[in-house]
Amino acid sequence: MPTFTAPDGTRLAYRIHGRGDPVVCVPGGPADSAYLGDLGGLSAHRRLIVPDLRGTGRSAVPEDTSTYRCDRLVDDIEALREHLGLARIDLLAHSAGANPATQYLARYPDRVHRLAMITPGLRAVGVDVTGETRRELARLRKDEPWFPAAFAALEAISEGRGSDWDAISPFFHGRWDTVAQRHQAAARPDNGEAVALFAAEGAFDPQATRDALSVCGTPVLLLAGEFDVNSPPRSVAECAALFPDATLVVQRGAGHYPWLDDADRFVATIAAFLAAQPTLLT
Repeated sequence: MPTFTAPDGTRLAYRIHGRGDPVVCVPGGPADSAYLGDLGGLSAHRRLIVPDLRGTGRSAVPEDTSTYRCDRLVDDIEALREHLGLARIDLLAHSAGANPATQYLARYPDRVHRLAMITPGLRAVGVDVTGETRRELARLRKDEPWFPAAFAALEAISEGRGSDWDAISPFFHGRWDTVAQRHQAAARPDNGEAVALFAAEGAFDPQATRDALSVCGTPVLLLAGEFDVNSPPRSVAECAALFPDATLVVQRGAGHYPWLDDADRFVATIAAFLAAQPTLLT
């Protein structure tokens, strides 16, 4: 597994899937990037460069754990760009990974060719998702056999009375079958410290990020899952409005991992967006 060195000396690993023009894929979590796989077959169209975030997967644990903070991860993306020898990168980010990716675009707009955000986390731009928004979306699944227990757990979490995150896992998938259940287990973060410090004080400056993005002409695709209670379509649409050149796509029947729910539709959407122009190499 290839590696590169972050500015603070931490050794970071990344996976490569496929051939062709590269696209850097930032995972969520922070979790082992293996859960992304090859994004439903996107590797047939592009060469996926998928880093393990520091302290996850095969990347080293940093000596200074404050570098787990979201805004500090921007430096790791920049180090990977330099390591790959790219003048500009096509960037794809999933879930919480959209936060450092958005901050990267705000800081280095001239180094991003295109940005695709998949069921994105929204803290970096200050878009709040209310408990009622999540519950309203969850009620669309009321006819599912698992709904009563999962909805009760979601209500308890939304109201601060509970923390059974495993119980609400079905809401993250368009189909709660054996494939989804195995994937949910694989996507679970295993570095509690990295998760806890990701949003530490100072990690986000939403207004500054919004101001930078408001004058950024980089094409951005935001893909939401119709049933995703983590990143509801309504909230993703609010985020899309912050970019001068944004396209919003809501994938029907999908949850938080849309490449699992309908790989063909997902890959067609992302590949078409990224294929508009080739990534420029140095």
